[in-house]
Amino acid sequence: MQGSDSMEYNEALRQAATLCSRQEQCSNQIMEKLNHWNISEDDSLRIIELLQKEKYLDDQRYATFYTRDKFRLNGWGKVKITVMLRRKGIPESVIKAALSEIDDETYFNACAKLISEKSATLREKNHFARKGKLFRHAAQRGFESELIHRILNKNLPE
Repeated sequence: MQGSDSMEYNEALRQAATLCSRQEQCSNQIMEKLNHWNISEDDSLRIIELLQKEKYLDDQRYATFYTRDKFRLNGWGKVKITVMLRRKGIPESVIKAALSEIDDETYFNACAKLISEKSATLREKNHFARKGKLFRHAAQRGFESELIHRILNKNLPE
């Protein structure tokens, strides 16, 4: 990697590369770190560009890993994943591509399982109140309203 002669620049570049090699990062996270380290905006942009060129930093790769982990490990739905990736400054096209890698059947089954597991813990006898609690639980985990309604209407007929 090459850059400015400034020791500050070189040290920031080294530290940023180290962060990226330890754990997948997005460009926004690295930019925040560089700002925290009081690196000039010009140097920060050059560092980000160099890290991307050297494949230390790749927002598409980050979004894909993030989506996979949050869906499989945390049980999040696409809505919540989208919101969190937007907060990290990931472009919509990158988010859409990452979400498209989630298999539709696996996604449907994950939402159905979440609702089923929650249903087993509820003591609520009133059908509408029960459905409301299940809907809110799945929506808080980031699943789409239409999908939740489809599952609830299939599994909990009125």
